Amino acid sequence: MAFPLPKPQPPQLPSVLLHTLDCHQGAVRAVRYNADGNYVLSCGSDKTLRLWSAGRGILLQTYSGHGYEVLDTDGSYDNSQLCSCSADKTVILWDVATAQVTRKLRGHAGKVNCVRFNEEATVIVSGSIDSTVRCWDTRSRRPDPIQILDEARDGVSSVEVSEHELLTGSVDGRVRRYDLRMGQLFSDFVNSPITCVCFSQDGQCTLSASLDSTLRLLDKSTGELLGDISLCRYTGHRNSSYKLDCCLSERDTHVLSCSEDGHVYFWDLVEGSLALKLPVGKGVVQSLCFHPTEPHLLTAMEGRVQIWGVESEEKEEESG
Repeated sequence: MAFPLPKPQPPQLPSVLLHTLDCHQGAVRAVRYNADGNYVLSCGSDKTLRLWSAGRGILLQTYSGHGYEVLDTDGSYDNSQLCSCSADKTVILWDVATAQVTRKLRGHAGKVNCVRFNEEATVIVSGSIDSTVRCWDTRSRRPDPIQILDEARDGVSSVEVSEHELLTGSVDGRVRRYDLRMGQLFSDFVNSPITCVCFSQDGQCTLSASLDSTLRLLDKSTGELLGDISLCRYTGHRNSSYKLDCCLSERDTHVLSCSEDGHVYFWDLVEGSLALKLPVGKGVVQSLCFHPTEPHLLTAMEGRVQIWGVESEEKEEESG
């Protein structure tokens, strides 16, 4: 006799506040998980980058070396290095353990908005208000980038790296995907300044946020909105003035976005319906980041970072 399989559990959404980090960095410009989700990185307007324990919410290290506010950061796969970028036009490679500057990369003509490592942390990719994306070899002592991508007609606001592909979003309203293995460029026109781009976890889709208060999910191979056109635009949040983050949940079930009304919005990816409107505070939710494997979320508002989880964890913490 065959027993019926248990129904799959619906994905849990992080709606319970687990920790609040008072960063003392001025305004927090960006917040990121490291590669395995055990640590949190916060970028401050006070020119510092800070490393926190995600589980305990305590400060582990402060990195000082930028001449102006830090705008983005990324951690290497083995947690030994960090990279960060700043309004001082530089990209810095850090040694995590010693908090020392390993290399300071100069070449951008304006503030650097976004930065990412490739999978092996052998290359840093940075995007700037100067309309270029620059690729830097982390192992070489050469001061020049190994490649400059200058197709954007306005500032580059967001970059994402996945294996042999590079995804960029620009204020010129275009999402560009570079296939570095094939030497090809694919461009999709959104007709509104792009604030953030990312790949889905399965690598088949791209998500973009723009200043028309709309997120768009595109099929990577065709550049078309997936399925029913109305379902692949996610709206309801407010984003008309600020560079705000968007992302997908760890299992690609939900689309998330910051908002200028103090909330984080969760939409069901397939249905396009609003699944959760998470109240974060009274200001603009500037940045967010979803945990790579668990239903945990980071949000940044003004001078603090909040770590969100699911209800069962709150009960565990209370009993512990």
